[in-house]
Amino acid sequence: MACFCSIQFLPFAKSLTLLSPIATLSSLPLRPIRSNFSPPPVSSLPSPFLCRCTSATSPPPHSDGFIGFLDDEEEEAAAAGEKEEEEEDEEEFYEDDDLDLEALESEAKDAVRSYSTSLSRQLTIEDETDDLKGFKGKQKRRKGATKTTPDHLLPKVTIVGRPNVGKSALFNRLVGGNRAIVVDEPGVTRDRLYGRSFWGDHEFVVVDTGGVINVSKSQANVMEDLAISTTIGMDGISLLSREAAVARMPSMIERQATAAVEEASVIIFLVDGQAGLTAADVEIADWLRKSYSSKYIVLAVNKCESPRKGVMQASEFWSLGFSPIPISALSGTGTGELLDLVCSGLKKTEDVENMDEEGNYVPSIAIVGRPNVGKSSILNSLLGEDRTIVSPISGTTRDAIDTEFVGPDGQKFRLIDTAGIRRRASVASSGSTTEALSVNRAFRAIRRSDVVALVIEAMACITEQDTRIAERIEKEGKGCLIVVNKWDTIPNKNQKTATYYEQDVRETMRMLDWAPIVYSTAITGQSVEKVIVAASTVEKERARRLSTAILNQVIREAIAFKPPPRTRGGKRGRVYYCTQAAIRPPTFVFFVNDAKLFPETYRRYMEKQLRSDAGFAGTPIRLLWRSRRKVEKDEGKAATRTRSNLSPREGNVALTT
Repeated sequence: MACFCSIQFLPFAKSLTLLSPIATLSSLPLRPIRSNFSPPPVSSLPSPFLCRCTSATSPPPHSDGFIGFLDDEEEEAAAAGEKEEEEEDEEEFYEDDDLDLEALESEAKDAVRSYSTSLSRQLTIEDETDDLKGFKGKQKRRKGATKTTPDHLLPKVTIVGRPNVGKSALFNRLVGGNRAIVVDEPGVTRDRLYGRSFWGDHEFVVVDTGGVINVSKSQANVMEDLAISTTIGMDGISLLSREAAVARMPSMIERQATAAVEEASVIIFLVDGQAGLTAADVEIADWLRKSYSSKYIVLAVNKCESPRKGVMQASEFWSLGFSPIPISALSGTGTGELLDLVCSGLKKTEDVENMDEEGNYVPSIAIVGRPNVGKSSILNSLLGEDRTIVSPISGTTRDAIDTEFVGPDGQKFRLIDTAGIRRRASVASSGSTTEALSVNRAFRAIRRSDVVALVIEAMACITEQDTRIAERIEKEGKGCLIVVNKWDTIPNKNQKTATYYEQDVRETMRMLDWAPIVYSTAITGQSVEKVIVAASTVEKERARRLSTAILNQVIREAIAFKPPPRTRGGKRGRVYYCTQAAIRPPTFVFFVNDAKLFPETYRRYMEKQLRSDAGFAGTPIRLLWRSRRKVEKDEGKAATRTRSNLSPREGNVALTT
């Protein structure tokens, strides 16, 4: 085809020159990153034939959609304007070569803080306000108190009693907050729940337990006392299995309470002052007196809001063989005297010295997923003990259960078992306040964790609810690994089964395409240890920091391979500098000429290049784009030299995750 090389086609020849291969970039680590290169001046072109012949079958399209001829004056004016604009860009580039790096680093940290605050407002949890209403007088930490003492070195104070006497309310009062779910119905708490507390110079761990009931009761009474529902999530369970699970529940709760009592230094035996003395109270008192007479036991009579009536209500419990003290867990009446008695039975623990914050950092791993996918089974298999109750009854786990765990390499973790997360519509239709609070506790566990193990059931594959949980994990910026549990239920497995399954997971959960996948069978303990190994790797990647030199080199290569696209007006984005401003998750701030010139597709491309060249497997990475607009030409040189000293905050911030 004939080549359009006439002098009249100068602007189109210029466009062809801009499409030529990009030259090799400078290797200096801290030079501003240049996203495109301008063509040589018109005067330096060797001949009137300004374009090089290519294999194109048609001339390059005009930005306005047609090819036309320009008058000589218009052509010269256009060429002069483009040349002037390019010279300004070149001048700005080289003037910005002496960037104030300290100002840019400070501005990058400000951008990260602004983004985190904005994101925190968006990711609200519904019951946060309600949780604080009853505990406005949250305890202030004593002077000189330290959190460097590990939990296992602190003495434990266990709260025991029959169902619905206010154990969880007292637990929340002592630890200062709403850690445990408090609902006016029996049997809400089932597992052990731990929380740190202090009083005076003493610091200790408070343990909340499930209500201990008379195991000789009939199944109907057991279901009533434990508030076990046969309508929520139990349709797929056979009647025989359902009855067996309900029959085992009291013994499981009692076993958890027994374990908490055995490790306690002080036992708070809680009774209900309004209900009066019951046969269950007498049975628990006999059990404590016979089996744990060597331990210090405090009898607390709850729900005594009136100090005058409280003495009369407490007098009824003298027959149990302990000295009763009237208290009110909700209002706080008498809790000071209770803590004085508790601390009199504790040995003072000395604070552990010479432990820096980073060395004492213990990453948290939250185990989340839909109901009945095996979350509690995975926790118990990792710990090698029945830390939480495992039952086919949907919704067995209600609170977020924290447990310390030491990995094979000696690294410490905090494992958090959570309640199953069902769809919001299903939770609302059930009308269960307990389940709604349990789901909120699960979301809170995601927020306070470092790595989230998203558990899915192998045969159920990926559901819509799994995808929604994955979106929440990505938005929270948490590291993640996908645990495919009950892998033994997959029939006719071969070497390619895992490969095909992973492809299906990747296609369905595109927002977590960076998360590693672990296949396990929690009941038999098969491959469960791989969960900790993968979580440890993810946490290390989440805390990794790239040097500025390596980071900018990666960005240069990415831009050289694929420069930012041009707008219809011919503008193109330029990256001047990039820095990693934060870890957990890794957050990178790009200083550019205009953040609006970088479309979402290009930002995703840059994230993909960062992952392929620098790693960060198992963790989301955040790219923040900071605009640094050009000042007016007359004030350009002076403003550029003093910009970082006067106000490093000019320009707008365009954020992406």
